[in-house]
Amino acid sequence: MPAPEAGDEAGPTSGGTGPEAPPAPGRQAVPGPGPGPGRTRGSFLADLHALPGRVSVRLRLTLLYGLLFFLAGGLLLVVTYLLVADILSNIDVGVYGLATSEQLERLRQQFIEQTMRQLIGRSLLALAGVGIIALVLGYFVADRALAPLQKMTTTARQLSESTLHERIALEGPEDEIKELADTFDAMLERLGQAFDSQRRFVANASHELRTPLAINRTLLEVALGDPEASDDLKAVGRTLLATNARHERLIEGLLLLARSERELTTWSPVDLAEVAARVLETTGKRSDGPEVTVHPELTAGRAMGDPVLLEHLVSNLVDNAIKHNVEDGEVFVRTGVLDGFAACQVENTGPVVPAYEVERLFEPFRRLYTDRIESAKGAGLGLSIVRSVVRAHRGTVYATPRPGGGLVVTARVPLAL
Repeated sequence: MPAPEAGDEAGPTSGGTGPEAPPAPGRQAVPGPGPGPGRTRGSFLADLHALPGRVSVRLRLTLLYGLLFFLAGGLLLVVTYLLVADILSNIDVGVYGLATSEQLERLRQQFIEQTMRQLIGRSLLALAGVGIIALVLGYFVADRALAPLQKMTTTARQLSESTLHERIALEGPEDEIKELADTFDAMLERLGQAFDSQRRFVANASHELRTPLAINRTLLEVALGDPEASDDLKAVGRTLLATNARHERLIEGLLLLARSERELTTWSPVDLAEVAARVLETTGKRSDGPEVTVHPELTAGRAMGDPVLLEHLVSNLVDNAIKHNVEDGEVFVRTGVLDGFAACQVENTGPVVPAYEVERLFEPFRRLYTDRIESAKGAGLGLSIVRSVVRAHRGTVYATPRPGGGLVVTARVPLAL
């Protein structure tokens, strides 16, 4: 796949990217701890109070295990000191030869002091060595204890509207972590039911609206075909027919959006190059939209997914690039393999797109410079459908403004094995 143009190096985030946000006005770097110049004692205490919140749970548990071990070791050392001191105080010291009682007592005290000194020194060294080992073991124990929470975090990061069927399904004793995981699974179940209900409503409403729109189109076509119809009636009829066609496209887009947000049931290898070639062949027969020059740069990129949805993905990207273009503009359609994914990249000339508007273009009914305002160019569902299809395939899509005007949209889906 050809190298992306300037601006295509933005990291792939689902839905779009923009330039990195600058720091908020008025925000300054937090000074290091300690009541330095210009800092009060209250702010220093506030920093100390907030310090535990900046330390990870794993490190806090490790420090807690280490602290408890050192406290227990210190208590054991004190008890051992008292017991040994009591035992040594009852020991009689005997010396061969002549010695006075004062000399014997002095020798006994020296023996006790030397023994206790060596006991304390070696006990402290042993406590420090075993304490370090306890800290290391405590770190791994904390890591194992937090493993279920890490699994919950990983599952939560992978969730989207199309992957709400996934569950943590934590196995183990009925403890607090198991209860939390079960609660999280129950919440996902309710969210999945809510999204399914919403999709069914959109699909059913769209199906119900298609019939009256089809009837309206038929009646308008019959009226326009009447040779006795006046010019004014024909002008009004053509306007209503165009409006009816826009509504039909809107309904089709809503149906496709509802379908693409469901869990995929069909997975098969699809070559994006063949899909793009078929889409471009169909697009070349269209007469609507501005006159543009399409430059296909197609290389093999076998993706795994739903062939129909992937065709809609490429079709919406190409249609969007043609509709939102200028007369005598250009469209570049590229397929291939990018960073281990099957990718389709569509670049078009057109009006300048501000970087802060890129993310919003992936929202339903959003158009450049307008917000939910009717437009003859479309219903504003093209990029929304693209993002839903990509998410259903567990891929990513991102867009960047093209220098000089236009947009570069790159969709990536998993490769076929």
